[in-house]
Amino acid sequence: MNDDHADAVVIYAKAFGGVTDASAAEMLSIDAQGMDLTAQVNGETVPVRIQFDHVLTDAEDAHQTLIAMVKQARVKAK
Repeated sequence: MNDDHADAVVIYAKAFGGVTDASAAEMLSIDAQGMDLTAQVNGETVPVRIQFDHVLTDAEDAHQTLIAMVKQARVKAK
């Protein structure tokens, strides 16, 4: 996720984690309730917890939820 979709992880931090000035972000873990990230803000590492809008049921649900979140964030940003 971090290597292939680094831009998406920053979008999660900004749109759903409230870290609007993040310059980079890394996903540390994901569970059924949410995901843990770290974001780079002004040279400092900030922990970010993002709760999902539902409890994930499986890996496919996680995949589809993450895709939907990026799409939602990109629409809001326009």
